[in-house]
Amino acid sequence: MSVDATKLPRWRGFNLLSKFILESKNVRFPEADFDVVAELGFDFVRLPMDYRCWTDGNGDFIDSVLAEIDEAVALGRARGIHVNLNLHRAPGFTVVASPKEPYSLWADDAGGSEARRQFARQWGMFAERYKDIPSTDVSFDLVNEPADVDAGPYVRAVEAAVAAIREVDPDRLIIADGLQYGTIPVPELAHLGIGQSTRGYEPHRFTHYQAGWVDGSGDYPQPTWPYDDPRGTSWTQETLGERAITPWKKLESMGIGVHVGEWGAYNKTPHDDVLRWMTDQLSLWRDAGWGWALWNLSGDFGIFDSHRADVDYEKFHGRLLDRKMLELFREDLAGQ
Repeated sequence: MSVDATKLPRWRGFNLLSKFILESKNVRFPEADFDVVAELGFDFVRLPMDYRCWTDGNGDFIDSVLAEIDEAVALGRARGIHVNLNLHRAPGFTVVASPKEPYSLWADDAGGSEARRQFARQWGMFAERYKDIPSTDVSFDLVNEPADVDAGPYVRAVEAAVAAIREVDPDRLIIADGLQYGTIPVPELAHLGIGQSTRGYEPHRFTHYQAGWVDGSGDYPQPTWPYDDPRGTSWTQETLGERAITPWKKLESMGIGVHVGEWGAYNKTPHDDVLRWMTDQLSLWRDAGWGWALWNLSGDFGIFDSHRADVDYEKFHGRLLDRKMLELFREDLAGQ
């Protein structure tokens, strides 16, 4: 059963990080995560993964680790949850600072050719592995948040992966992230008949206040919503619509389905302001007809165990639940 890439389903859910970065995490996806996602009424998980988790130094695939991804797919399917597989680190590119990839996925040289070969090989392997599972259950999100690259080299890499997938599985739903960390639509990919994934982190100084991995974030003034950026932009729901909705609606009018693959705010941004910002975001996406996936389910951006100092948490299946945030999301689910 195929999914229409020109208008993606309004899937809503969470990013699960069990294979996010090899150096810090390469474990099985907990069955309890799928249980709670289903229990709360959500129908989507995105799995941002590091290809090195299942690829050894010789380029051989590690079957025991791939079996853990198979298990995650099965857990989702058994609960009516769509599973979106994503290479957060792909051969030749990652947004993570270190370690660097030996080749660049975007380069014109022999190293770039080798990176694209390995990139296509990864997706060809997944296509073969899941060719008997319909796109209603599993989709592929090729590479997380391409950056420092123009459309031409990016399209070249995407074309290589799409060709490898379609050689094995012509009907697989494929999604490509926008340029500049997922924020810029890529009409140059229209000929491929794939969807695209945007982001919901604007304004960045609001959502990443005091985020340790963002240079200078410790010096940002404490934000409120609506947000007056010291650099001159007054952010409101209207500003979000102009900056983060309108360009993507133009892309959608070309027959390219859109989904918000990541969004959220770090746990140092005041909670009441986060909820007001989230209310505006959800309203915009509801009007646009787009689904979304919060970064993350459990953790500093999530509805569980987010370590916010200004939240009265509720115990829920051994976790600490941000009930106010959850209920905001459940209102969006109820609005269809």
